[in-house]
Amino acid sequence: MSTVYLNGAFMAMEQARISPMDRGFLFADGVYEVIPAFNGVLFRFEEHLRRLERSLSALYLINPHDRAGWRRRCEELIQRNGGGNLSLYLQITRGAADKRDHAFPDPPVSPTVFMSTAPLTVPTEDSPDRITGAAAITLDDIRWARCDIKSISLLPNILLRQQAIASGAREAILIHDGFVTEGAASNVFIVKDGEIATPPASHAILGGITRDLVIELCREQDLPLREREISEAELGDADEVWISSSTRDVVPVVSLDGRPVGDGRPGETWKILARHYIAFKRRLCGV
Repeated sequence: MSTVYLNGAFMAMEQARISPMDRGFLFADGVYEVIPAFNGVLFRFEEHLRRLERSLSALYLINPHDRAGWRRRCEELIQRNGGGNLSLYLQITRGAADKRDHAFPDPPVSPTVFMSTAPLTVPTEDSPDRITGAAAITLDDIRWARCDIKSISLLPNILLRQQAIASGAREAILIHDGFVTEGAASNVFIVKDGEIATPPASHAILGGITRDLVIELCREQDLPLREREISEAELGDADEVWISSSTRDVVPVVSLDGRPVGDGRPGETWKILARHYIAFKRRLCGV
């Protein structure tokens, strides 16, 4: 029986109750974060909190805790669920008002704060020489204009990701006006002639914590990388394609729309980056 956190209390999942008037339920009026923990250690925790703060600010939501308070609660939840490798889900909504109304409650109501954990399998990408890679498809980006906010309103992402799954692929890489934005639940990188590229941070993409770490590692290790727009044609002609997320690390895409990427195997540039990524994770978390 897993332990969750709800509005100041730790409890069994089966005991957690949220009002049907909660604006997260009625309007998807809230934000979330997913933070991995390896060996019981929260990975890139401060970076996740900074992104949470930006999302809360964009929705005019008051942050219910300072960073020390968040760390204390998150670490306790990890410990109560046995430590090890877990993903921590954190959600904040605008709370439950007396009536359903699009306007913000006036006066404001207390936000709803919920956290839970789930087992996290250490990605097979931790063994670069054994990984076979993933398939992806391209789809039109049908989402809203503020994808930089980590909103709980994810229906477009769900429909896009499900279309990928139904086609036998692992991810959908999204195209807007002829250019790559990101995946349905990931950021995107390509490699061409030894140069790594990823779409620049903007309202069109979520600033991924893993994306930022990949950029940091590339710069530390003198791997050529540019943040720039990537056309759909460039994506199709890339030597390598990667997708990144907090729970999957960096995954090589070896098939795109049914055609092989490069020679259809994880590329050498990805293997170099993956080894640096694994080494960083082991230094930070002891795994």
